[in-house]
Amino acid sequence: MANGDRQETAYMAVRVARLYYFQNMTTAAIAEEIGTSRATVSRLLSFALDRGLVEIRVHDPQEVSGNLESAIAERYKLRSIQVVPVSAAATEKETLQRVAGHAAAYVSSLVAPSTVIGLAWGTTVAEIADKLLPKHVHDVDVVQLNGSGTGLNFVNTFGESIVSRFAQNYGARAHHFPVPAFFDYADTRTALWREKSIKSIRALQDSASILLFSIGAEATGSHVHTGGYLGDEERKIIRDEGLVGDIATVFFREDGTWRDVALNARSSGPDMDCFQRAAHSICVVSGKGKIPGLRAALQGGFINELVIDEPSARLLVEQIRAAEGKEHNP
Repeated sequence: MANGDRQETAYMAVRVARLYYFQNMTTAAIAEEIGTSRATVSRLLSFALDRGLVEIRVHDPQEVSGNLESAIAERYKLRSIQVVPVSAAATEKETLQRVAGHAAAYVSSLVAPSTVIGLAWGTTVAEIADKLLPKHVHDVDVVQLNGSGTGLNFVNTFGESIVSRFAQNYGARAHHFPVPAFFDYADTRTALWREKSIKSIRALQDSASILLFSIGAEATGSHVHTGGYLGDEERKIIRDEGLVGDIATVFFREDGTWRDVALNARSSGPDMDCFQRAAHSICVVSGKGKIPGLRAALQGGFINELVIDEPSARLLVEQIRAAEGKEHNP
């Protein structure tokens, strides 16, 4: 869909949503007012929900979503927790689309003039790029956080295309990071990091106020595990060191430790300290398979804002309470 068509659809979706939710008009009445069919009105309402243009909260006596967010907040001191309502019967694709639409709308609400956005490529962030609605903002930079080249292709367009799509959406400057996801030798990375051009990209990464990423996990078929980035040697390191996930190709253990992980000496990803410094370190989680890695990342303090689907949030809370039970009853 062209940008002009997407903007027109978004405009119509917002107009229909206002009539439906604020004016309590029926779909038939809306269709008559704007000169279209009831089916089109329904599609526009669905579009508004999927793209995060409308957020609906149901305040039932048990306050399910609020309880989930509160339970997570009690364990982890995050500045923002957003549980995205998703049916337990939804497919993985449907869940990802719903969560990505919500995350896209939220990120756009944060983008202001002179913002630097750092992106860790992956399936989830790629889906978020698809859900963005055009919003041109003055003097914005979008920078790739880790290289995406593989042993077969030094320049891999997967990460670069995500950065380009975000930059185009905001009328921003795109800054790619044309290096391998993992170097064959740590010394090669050390030498390359001394180059002025690489230093400038890494300085921009470090200055980002918005960092957007998900958790890499083998159980969910994350792109880092399926895209040819890891060989037998790397997989052995992951098994031997008990690594449960990665952010921007930097791996960590269950307790959130990462500095002495051998594989990270060859990773192109940034030091995890930058995630602890960023104003908005936003982790987007879709799927229960990411929960072990998510818990480790929360333990490590790499996340200060979380967007997560409801079934995964429910599992996270169950595990939090089980762990607390063990702490109180050793």
